[in-house]
Amino acid sequence: MTRLAGKRALITGGTSGIGLETAQRFIAEGADVRALDAQRGLAKQVREHFGELDVAFLNAGVSDWRPFEDHTEDSYDRLFDINVKSVFFLTQALVPVLANPSSVILNASNSAHGGYGHSNAYAATKAAVGSLMRSWNADLLTSHGIRFNAVSPGPVDTPLYSAAKLGIEDPAQQAAVVEAISSTIPLGRMGLPEEVAEAVVYLASDASAFAVGQDLILDGGQTVL
Repeated sequence: MTRLAGKRALITGGTSGIGLETAQRFIAEGADVRALDAQRGLAKQVREHFGELDVAFLNAGVSDWRPFEDHTEDSYDRLFDINVKSVFFLTQALVPVLANPSSVILNASNSAHGGYGHSNAYAATKAAVGSLMRSWNADLLTSHGIRFNAVSPGPVDTPLYSAAKLGIEDPAQQAAVVEAISSTIPLGRMGLPEEVAEAVVYLASDASAFAVGQDLILDGGQTVL
């Protein structure tokens, strides 16, 4: 299939996990992809490489799950700076280089749709992303032809759950953590990066041209069941 044939696409955070899988899917679907993570000068680089963008998947972000009482001002600021502020100003910088029409997909989280222990500040950043996504449609859909949608994955089997990221060196303990997480998902397993990537490809393609302001929750039923 070539659902993205000829489309010029930007993916942030495309070096691993969901971002990498999506980048690979975009290429397979015919898109001309560059994975650029640098904030400074990004719009200029995009204009030099492409002239305009048809698709942007703003995937870069950080996760920090800890008890509410363990958060500090620094940990709170880091989450909001990376997950919200950077998305806000990157989008602002990209508006002049986004084509009319174009599609922007934000990576949110199912944690913004339910109450999960230790998610607190992280969930708040992803709720903010969802709110921005809806507001930007009101600001930019009619005037610029940019439609915004989001994906909200639940636990996905990515390097986020590697021993290094979890701070667990014992493979058995790591496996136990993954099993415990999987037990909270009605489908009985974590999601796969390609399952999220497929949803992003759909939202990036003309097949979703009538989808505006949608937030696709991809969590194996964790939120609703």
